[in-house]
Amino acid sequence: MTAFSLIPRDKQFFREFVSLSEEVRSGARALRQMIASDPPDMSKSEAIKEIEHACDRTTRDIIDRLNRTFVTPLDREDIHALAGSLDDVMDAIDAAAAVIRLYKIERVRNGAKRLVDIVCDSIDGITEALSALERRAGVLELAAKVKQLEHEADRVHQDAIVELFDQERDPIAVIKWKEIFDFLEAATDRCEDVANLLEGVIVKHA
Repeated sequence: MTAFSLIPRDKQFFREFVSLSEEVRSGARALRQMIASDPPDMSKSEAIKEIEHACDRTTRDIIDRLNRTFVTPLDREDIHALAGSLDDVMDAIDAAAAVIRLYKIERVRNGAKRLVDIVCDSIDGITEALSALERRAGVLELAAKVKQLEHEADRVHQDAIVELFDQERDPIAVIKWKEIFDFLEAATDRCEDVANLLEGVIVKHA
């Protein structure tokens, strides 16, 4: 046993991770509400932007706490990476909402709705995993579920692009929707990044 093990570890990080993940989840759900109707509810874009700013602030708070904490409950690089990766998920959600508004989308394609559902399911799994992180119970199973959802998102994204090129005759519309699909698929990629980090933390501390 080292001398450092006698120093209390600041466990506030676990609560802050859950808080950050819940903020991201609210952003994902706002995006789902935004595209639930035709035309989309563009007012949700501003709400999502506010959530993105809140996530930035929470991420900075975590990094500030990390810089001020001598003994941490997880490795410092893992805390930094988890905070950044969660914020990256919100950035992708915000980017998708922004281009939907920018391009004045009138009718939401089914592939986009399915991808947003996958983003919501993924961040639900991440939030549950982070809630269990301190006691390490069930985290690996939840991370595996998030990674499986990302594989499904890859398939949905590919099918949506194929359908887009098959059905859409307006080249400008093709460009717009390709970008939207890419941002949504990127959000699922960033969720997978979080899942990979969680797996690494559990393996490291097993």
